[in-house]
Amino acid sequence: MMEVLQSQEKEVKQKKKFSMPNTLVIMAVVIALVAVATYLIPGGAYDRVLNDQGREVVVSGTYKAIASQPQSLFDVLQSPIEGIVQGGEIIAFLFIVGGAFSIVSRTKAIDLGILKIVNVFKGKEILVLPILMFMFSIGGATFGMSEEAIAFVAVLMPLVLALGYDSIVAVAITYLACNLGFSAAMLNPFTVGIAQSIAGIQLYSGVEFRTLVWFVSTLVGCGFVMFYAMKIKKNPELSPMFEHDQVKREKLKSTESEHTEFTLRHKIIIAALFTSIALVVYGVLKLEFWIPQIAAVFLGLGIISGLVGKLAPNEIAEAFTAGAKDMIGAAIMIGLAKSVMIIAQNANIIDTILFNLANVVGQLPSLIASYIMFVIQMFINFFVSSGSGQAALTMPILAPLGDLVGISRQLSVLIYQLGDGFSNAMFPTSGVLIACLGMAGVPYGKWLKWILPLQAILFMTAIVFITIASLIGWA
Repeated sequence: MMEVLQSQEKEVKQKKKFSMPNTLVIMAVVIALVAVATYLIPGGAYDRVLNDQGREVVVSGTYKAIASQPQSLFDVLQSPIEGIVQGGEIIAFLFIVGGAFSIVSRTKAIDLGILKIVNVFKGKEILVLPILMFMFSIGGATFGMSEEAIAFVAVLMPLVLALGYDSIVAVAITYLACNLGFSAAMLNPFTVGIAQSIAGIQLYSGVEFRTLVWFVSTLVGCGFVMFYAMKIKKNPELSPMFEHDQVKREKLKSTESEHTEFTLRHKIIIAALFTSIALVVYGVLKLEFWIPQIAAVFLGLGIISGLVGKLAPNEIAEAFTAGAKDMIGAAIMIGLAKSVMIIAQNANIIDTILFNLANVVGQLPSLIASYIMFVIQMFINFFVSSGSGQAALTMPILAPLGDLVGISRQLSVLIYQLGDGFSNAMFPTSGVLIACLGMAGVPYGKWLKWILPLQAILFMTAIVFITIASLIGWA
């Protein structure tokens, strides 16, 4: 009798165990909170002008109260549609890349190629992770690699699973690595370049200290990912993605058991894949490639792979449709993420928030003020996930404010880029994060639970570097 009661009690406890809400539920709550805030926060606006680079920036000291525009229920219900329209480019990118890689996957060329790589790294699989992470981090730190990571998640996912890790690791070594480089960049034109030009300091000055920040930040992230990866490899069932990933692992095992020959056709497809990646990198660096051009490259890859792999036209079409269909959830989430900013912008509350936060900073000692500025940047980043957009919004205000409290403009730029960057790997309003998670099939709730400890570590790392820079008078 006692055993039955204990068993029932155990079942009740398991039922009561907290489970992370669905991503849509999380975003719905965020949207509701921002909508309520539009009734509580008064409207306000700064004047804006075009700077020498043709970018619209805020004019410090021009804040004025304007009529508030509280968002009605009907306004809120419209915002996801507007968000999907505004996020149309990256959503289209998701559908195209998802469909293209589904065609490539159907040929089994990637699966067979991965089995070859796994054999090469047999017994030293862990070495793959730091090599890839530092490569992607350098991309983020130098030419602002971010959106490009979406496609690489699809490329590297099968390899990561074959090495004994999980889909979270696949997102970590691509998107997270890019994010670490982007956040702590020494040469990123979209953050450091724009922020320094707005702050009126020499372009890419302070590169030595920023390189140290980049290296340590990437090392911290790399260590965290490797520790997790080794734990998962030892006991795969500890992964929150275990059941989801098993399906993909079984597919790889079936490919291996089939003893399918790695033919010339497969080699051509693999060569086409690497050629496409090289073309994307070259295009981004030299030809100003952006999302449409990158998508076009991978669409071409999908078509060529289907033809070389002897897939029938109907098979190519079915594979493309299936891959695009898998991206629907991520597409909706991108629309919802955009809607948060749309609600705040339409209500005219973002400038009011910035104005009041800036007033708080002006009353504090320099070191404490630098910490608060860092937190402010993170807060603003929730609403404005674009690095260049946030620079245009906050730097014209916080840079001269820093002058008043004894914070060098060089340090103000560092505070901005760290506050802007790291939290993009956590906030659901980051379209690129949601796109990468969608590509890997990782629910946002599970990713958030995994990333929070690392975010705490990165927060403290940023605080340490801000403190050092302040104490040495870095300028």
